[in-house]
Amino acid sequence: MDDAELIARLRRGDEQAFAGLVAAHQSAMIRVAQAFVPNRGIAEEVVQETWVGMLRGLDRFEGRASLKTWLYAILINQARSIAGRERRTVPFDHTDDTRAEDPARFAPDGGWVQPPVPFTEEVEDRLFVALDRPDTCPHGFPIPAKETADMPLMPRLYALEPGDTAVVAVPGSTDPEIVAFLDTLGLRPGVRVEVKEKHPFDGPLVLRVNGKVRTLGATVANQVYVQKSA
Repeated sequence: MDDAELIARLRRGDEQAFAGLVAAHQSAMIRVAQAFVPNRGIAEEVVQETWVGMLRGLDRFEGRASLKTWLYAILINQARSIAGRERRTVPFDHTDDTRAEDPARFAPDGGWVQPPVPFTEEVEDRLFVALDRPDTCPHGFPIPAKETADMPLMPRLYALEPGDTAVVAVPGSTDPEIVAFLDTLGLRPGVRVEVKEKHPFDGPLVLRVNGKVRTLGATVANQVYVQKSA
């Protein structure tokens, strides 16, 4: 099933299509989220919020990026947001189950028994006004108007040439080891990079990241999507 057909089915509320999408990506999404947050429980929360975000945004998704790329972009942003929240949160008694969700809401694979109902357009509009009509996300990327795509068209990092600058948008890999490796290099969403050298014949890139020189092979550099600076 291609993206267009899958998205059409999801927009019609096809529960079988949604369950198939969850089955295909749930485990990998949890592994990616665990690279950002302290434990599996929080990673599962990140993934649940990601599915909510995907369902809410489906009507405005125009397919300039693949559905998978868009889904993992939401995941990474949710993971960053929740990781920041966790760092600011005072530890609580884990025996207190007042925050627990009703287990009946979830299937054995972690997906929903019944997908949540997306916000109505009116609710989204009120939230937009309540947030003082933001025109960028927390990472500095533009929030598109309703008639535009949810994600800007983004090249891979390896497509850049010496002298180019860009802002890291999202890892294109769901491999938690690659995601964690990129994190150790400082290649996180919202970070500005400059290409200093690009060696020929699929050789490595030499980058400046947060004032530090980093060398990145072609294979991994092709796993990073960026927003090129003007």
